[in-house]
Amino acid sequence: MQRAAQRDDRATGELPTPFRRQGTDQRAKRLRRALVCAAAVPAVLITAACSSDSDDSKGKSGGQSTEQAAGGGSSPSASASPTVRAAAYQRLPEPCGALSKKTLTAMVPKGVKSSKKGSTDNPSSRSSCSWNSLDNNGVKGSQFRWLNLSLLRFDSDTSRGAGDAQAHTYYTQQLKDAQAVDGAKGVKVVPLSGTGAEASAVRYELKKKEGLFKQQTLVARVENVVVTVDYNGAGLAGEKTPDADDLTKAAEKALKEAVGSVSSANGAGGSAASPSDAPASPSKPASKPASKSPSKAPSKSASSGASPSKSPAKKS
Repeated sequence: MQRAAQRDDRATGELPTPFRRQGTDQRAKRLRRALVCAAAVPAVLITAACSSDSDDSKGKSGGQSTEQAAGGGSSPSASASPTVRAAAYQRLPEPCGALSKKTLTAMVPKGVKSSKKGSTDNPSSRSSCSWNSLDNNGVKGSQFRWLNLSLLRFDSDTSRGAGDAQAHTYYTQQLKDAQAVDGAKGVKVVPLSGTGAEASAVRYELKKKEGLFKQQTLVARVENVVVTVDYNGAGLAGEKTPDADDLTKAAEKALKEAVGSVSSANGAGGSAASPSDAPASPSKPASKPASKSPSKAPSKSASSGASPSKSPAKKS
């Protein structure tokens, strides 16, 4: 019977029953495995996609951070340009008109109209004017007087510093130079009050062939301007030698007047001659803007011809 059944199976092309069951079981197992794998594939894809998005986000974020690091975020601001305190005064008065006729009459009685303006290449920074007087008393001799006014203004400059600081340096140097004149005898330095920020007088005697000259050099600083008054007198041909104190008082009056003229020329109404005008502090801002094109500091004194060594015989 079994053989007959096997033959029947072969005749029909089907496997025997035991083998059919075994094949069915194997196919069922393979199908279950396929379904499990198929179910696992979307999860893997989703995980991969999430991982890819996360990496892209990190890459973009990292790129932005790199760009910001390379660019430094916001560009650094440029370093501030060096600054300097502005000069208070921007102009000088006309030197031959800085003193009143009354003052000139007292100081050079025979030379009020003898004014001689000094040469300069920059009148806004330096100027000067001189007068001389010879009062001839015949056989009694003559009284000689010589007066010189010089004005120097300093502009603020980043390389040289503030104008008032430069003026202070020049003021100090003027006083030293006045004390170092060859042949000067009995040199005295007298501080002056109530004239600009700082002022002093240098007094001495100078013996020359014409006579004994009494020399007074008064220097004052008002903000960024230095004013120098040179005044000397002598009694010639037997005339009495002038009193040094009288000469100093007259020169001090002229100095204050000149300082007031500087202040007035800059619209300050002469307030610079007030005793309350204290020396400018390096930290104190200037009251007026500096000139747009600062001029170079002068290398020579503007009081050209101020030396008392000039012979009065050569003067008119």
